[in-house]
Amino acid sequence: VVSTQSTGNPSPATQPANSPLSVHKQAFYSTSSCVAALALNCADSREYQSVITKLLDNLKSKDMSCSVRLFALLTLGGIGKYRDLSEHQDLQKVIMSSFNSPTEEVKSAASYALGNVSVGNLTLYLPFILGEIQSNPKRQYLLLHSLKEVITSMSDHEENITVLKNYVPDIWNLLVRYMESPEEGSRKIVAACLGKLMLIDHESLLPKLLEYRSSASPFARSTVVTAIKYTVKEEPQPIDPMLRQYIGQFLSLLEDEDLNVRRMALVTLNSTAHNKPALIRDHMEEILPNLYKETTIKLKREVEMGPFKYPVDDALDNRKAAFECMYTVLQNCMDRVNIFQFLDHIEIGLKDVPDIKMLTYLMVLRLIHINPNAIILKLESILEPLRDTFQSKLKDICPIGQEVEKAQELKRSAMRTVVALSKIPDAEKHPTFIDFMKKIRANKETDLLLEQELQANQGSYDDMVFSMEH
Repeated sequence: VVSTQSTGNPSPATQPANSPLSVHKQAFYSTSSCVAALALNCADSREYQSVITKLLDNLKSKDMSCSVRLFALLTLGGIGKYRDLSEHQDLQKVIMSSFNSPTEEVKSAASYALGNVSVGNLTLYLPFILGEIQSNPKRQYLLLHSLKEVITSMSDHEENITVLKNYVPDIWNLLVRYMESPEEGSRKIVAACLGKLMLIDHESLLPKLLEYRSSASPFARSTVVTAIKYTVKEEPQPIDPMLRQYIGQFLSLLEDEDLNVRRMALVTLNSTAHNKPALIRDHMEEILPNLYKETTIKLKREVEMGPFKYPVDDALDNRKAAFECMYTVLQNCMDRVNIFQFLDHIEIGLKDVPDIKMLTYLMVLRLIHINPNAIILKLESILEPLRDTFQSKLKDICPIGQEVEKAQELKRSAMRTVVALSKIPDAEKHPTFIDFMKKIRANKETDLLLEQELQANQGSYDDMVFSMEH
């Protein structure tokens, strides 16, 4: 069935041995969905049953390739989501046997299949999944994915939600047991399940989740604040009024003593500011000081690897998350921000590592468009780190050899920022900027870079931002 040529990266599961085809994994999902739809709409029940039987036989056969197993599992999941397959008594056993596959794609497909087949007969399969999660630690991650499929699929229609509500207490009690899982992957799935579950019964579950915000376990606290991310959707939700009331208390974890908890709080803040900024507008006065504080924290140490020592900054991911939040706030909540305090922390980012510098260049571009007068007042402190970037050698910007292109792109992005600054009417009269541009022109490398960017960015402001974002 799967015979479409694709430019995607094949894997052992999606690239059968000795096959000339290079099939992207997404082709399996698309094709299996088509086959499932055809089977569900078969007028002849015998043809429908023959499809199910063939798929199960493919999974039972020891001689079948991983690609055939992958396709069979995805197709069974696509069918089982809409029709009860419990009459096939060996179905559950056959799917569970695929959890032992040496191929990650097949195991993931088995998880997907189990979750979707459970939707077709919740009474039979959901208690099985909940029991297996508790009794099978080695399969816990995959089984949690199955549970997530159940919750997601059952949230589509009011009728399904009514059915699922009967199981919410059992699901909730299980999930809170695994909030403190030492495996970050498992905690993320637990958080996603909790968040999606609250969309079904927010009135009782949101206050319960808030109680775990003060848990002694940093793992539990990070799970709690991550769960909130999954409750925030772009479209209006019944949970929104209650979430607006509670979200400030959840985001108070931006002050947590644990680095990872704060990072998860930053991720949730960024997601909320992007998808539904109205939820946090009234809390910006409390949020911003904690957000700004995270842009300044550095926790450097040296790690020995053989005879060499490498510098590591444990707070780097948090700073990146903080500057990403600032970028989103700039787009969606700028009316609640003191522009000069905001610029103070952009200045800090302009002196940080390349990834953060790139983000701050984008923010400067935005602010040139939004509030050029504020930029002019801060022009000297913006130009200083830009000058340092141009004067730095590529190996000093990104010491690892394979990142030379990244260092070159940093200089190009810095020059795009300079070009944008030059378009502010009062910039050409500013003594510091005049001197800065003379030095740019006096150096062959930077003069050539300037000319290239001037030619490349003759379009609008939006064109310039797009070129830096991509």
